[in-house]
Amino acid sequence: MSTRILPAVGDPEAARLIATLLSQLPGAEPAAPVPDSAFLLDMLGRLAAESLDDLPEVVLVHERIGPLPALELIREVALRFPAIGVVLVTSDASPALFSAAMDCGARGLIGLPLAYEELAARVQAAAQWSVGVRRHLGRGPEVLTGPGGRVVTVTGAKGGVGTTFAAVQFALAAAAAGRSTALVDMDLQAGDVGSYLDVQFRRSIADLAGIQDISPRVLQDAVYDDRTGLALLLAPADGERGEEVDDRAARHVIAALRARYELVVIDCGTQVTGANAAAVETADVAVLVTTPDVVAVRAAKRMVRMWERLQVRKAEDTAIVVNRWTKHTEIQPALIQKITKTRAVRTPVPAAFKELQAVVDAGRVQDLDNRSTVKQALWTVAGELGLLAPPESETGQAPSAADAEPGAALAVRSSGPVARLRGGDRGALGPWLRRGREG
Repeated sequence: MSTRILPAVGDPEAARLIATLLSQLPGAEPAAPVPDSAFLLDMLGRLAAESLDDLPEVVLVHERIGPLPALELIREVALRFPAIGVVLVTSDASPALFSAAMDCGARGLIGLPLAYEELAARVQAAAQWSVGVRRHLGRGPEVLTGPGGRVVTVTGAKGGVGTTFAAVQFALAAAAAGRSTALVDMDLQAGDVGSYLDVQFRRSIADLAGIQDISPRVLQDAVYDDRTGLALLLAPADGERGEEVDDRAARHVIAALRARYELVVIDCGTQVTGANAAAVETADVAVLVTTPDVVAVRAAKRMVRMWERLQVRKAEDTAIVVNRWTKHTEIQPALIQKITKTRAVRTPVPAAFKELQAVVDAGRVQDLDNRSTVKQALWTVAGELGLLAPPESETGQAPSAADAEPGAALAVRSSGPVARLRGGDRGALGPWLRRGREG
C-alpha cells in the first residue's frame, strides 16, 4: 500500500528539497507542496468532502508556513482531520518545541537540515498511525464535514463611514441566499452589532478567549441565534474585556466558526488590534469601507499602508467599498482605487441616509425596506464579493448572479493567497481527488 504525503511548505527552496527526498521514499505517493495554510485547509476540506479514503495519510508542516503559525496549523488539521498524521519540520528540535507540537496534535518532529533516514522513519510512523486510526474508525460516523467556511472581514477607514451597517447587510444578504452565516462583532471596545439588530445577550467573544479547544457546544453557548437566521457572536458589553481577546484567541474563534458555518462575516471596526489584524490576515475576503471625502480616503490609505507594514495584507488583496457616493462627488471610486492601490468593487453605495434613519434609530436594520437603494447596493456588493453563494458549485461552475437577491452581480474571487491559487488548485490535488471522481 502506498503512503500519500502532502507537504505544506512556504519556502520554495525548502519545498524543492522536501519534494526531492519524498520522491525517493519507497512506496510514497507525494503530492505537490502547498504554499500556505489556507490552501492546505481548503484542499484537505475538499478531499474530505469526497471521502475519508481520499485524505493523505501524512501531512508535513514546515516551520515557516503561513499565514497561520505552524503549531496553530497543526492544531487545526488535527482537530478537523483527526485521521491524518501531521509531522512538523523545524530547525528547532528542542524538548520544549517537541512537547508543544505533541500538545497540538503532531505525530512527530523532523529536524532541519533534513536527513533521509529521519524523514523516512517519521513518515512511516505517522502513516502507520493514520492507517490504524482509519481501520479503527471503520464505517462509523464520519467526523469530517468537508471544507471550512469562508471568512470576510469588514473594516472602516475611520469612524462613521458605515462599517457596521455594511457588515450587517452583507451577513443578512448571505443568510437570505440560504447560506449558514455567522456575524462576529470584533470591534471589541465599541461594538454596535447588537444595537443595530436590537439584541441583548450576556455572552460575548470574550467568553471564548481563554479556551484552547473550542468545542461545538462551547461555541453554541456563546453564539446568539437571531430570528434573522444569523448566528451572532457579539463584542463584550464591558469594553475593557476586549483586551482579553488577543490574536491567538481570535484565530481559535475564527477556526471554530469556519468549521461550523458556510460564511463568517467579521466587523473589525476602525482600529487595528492584535485580534483584528489576525482576522484580516486569515480572511478570504478583506473589505475596507470608506466615504468619498478627503479625510476618509486619507484614512483608508493610512490603514492599507499599516496593514502592509505589519504584513497583515497587501493593498491589492483588499476590496474597497465606497459608501455615501453621489455622481456629483469629486472623489470617484476609480480615483480612490488609484490612491489606495486597492481594488474597488463595481457598485458604490449611494448617499441616502433618509432611507436608513428610521430603522437605525429603532435598532432594527434587518427591517430595512427591500426598495432601499442603499440595501440594494450593499446586497449587490455582497454578490460581487462572492458572499451569496459558494466559490464554485458542485458542477465546478461559478454560480450565477441571478440566484442572489436583490440584484446581485457576478461574483468575484476572494482576495489574498487563496484567490490567487484557487483557479489552478485542482491539479495540485494529484491522483487522490481524480481517483475519487472516477470511482
